[in-house]
Amino acid sequence: MGEKLHFMFERLDSRFDVLTQVLEAVHLGSALSARTVLGAPWALHFGEETGHRAGFHVVVSGTCWAELERTGECVALNQGDVVVFPHGTAHTLSDQPGTPAIEFADLVAGLAPGERVALPSGEGEMTTLLCGSYSFAADGTNPLLHGLPELLHVPADQTRGSALESAVQLLAAEADGVDSGSALVVDRLVDLLFVYALRAWLRHQRETTATSWFGALQDPVIGPAVRAVHDNPAHNWTVDALAQRSGLSRAPFARRFRQAIGEPPLAYVTRWRMTLAADLLKQGNLIAHVAHEVSYDNEFAFAKAFKRVRGIAPGQHRRRYTATATEATG
Repeated sequence: MGEKLHFMFERLDSRFDVLTQVLEAVHLGSALSARTVLGAPWALHFGEETGHRAGFHVVVSGTCWAELERTGECVALNQGDVVVFPHGTAHTLSDQPGTPAIEFADLVAGLAPGERVALPSGEGEMTTLLCGSYSFAADGTNPLLHGLPELLHVPADQTRGSALESAVQLLAAEADGVDSGSALVVDRLVDLLFVYALRAWLRHQRETTATSWFGALQDPVIGPAVRAVHDNPAHNWTVDALAQRSGLSRAPFARRFRQAIGEPPLAYVTRWRMTLAADLLKQGNLIAHVAHEVSYDNEFAFAKAFKRVRGIAPGQHRRRYTATATEATG
């Protein structure tokens, strides 16, 4: 008789992952993506992003400089490098520091998808960029961004053979092509680029991320507590219960948690619950049902907590999205 064959089936979409859960909850979406080709001398100024936005640039070919407006920090970018501005900080890209910049927003204002516009630049060394921004739908402080620097640089030599390098190559190819479905592919690749860039940066910045939300996930003490909250947000969590997950006593745990996450343990629990509640309300669920789902027996107490964290009453939040859905279908 032949050997017995063994088969395996695993649903990849069902694997629990805190980062995936948080990204889904804040509804990461690409607000803009564009290809820019410039000849030296050139300089583009990108103003402070409003709302919950994060900007990014990929150097497809050539070289350039990225400079933060607030601090004056300058970083040289080479072919294949990726730079992300997680907080939407105002910055300038240029062929070299000191080149007078023009406002990027003014150049592309009113530009329709697929439309092209000539940019003022010289006839020197050519640089090709892929630029864009992400929008975060969550209101209030976003734990995803806590502890991340204003400028997150991932050099090409740190991504050889990685998923980020593949995403950059695919994005550049799609930007050059006109195949059917290209717009959808570009949007998905832009979203993937954000996650891959964070992964790549984290691998090479362990010390820098010690006081960030991402670093907390990797922390052998704080990580288990954070994952426990996300695994069961409706549980009646106390500081003592979370501290037990870490192996520390209450006071040292609370101090270490606040340093890593940016807020006290129970404040984080409440904020995450309200993030989940906002998504449930957006889907049209009744307030009483949502309150119960995030561990509130009292609808009034839930409404008070929701408004304190999100800045809007749950009923108003629900009506905002149900009205939008009605308009879209009507």
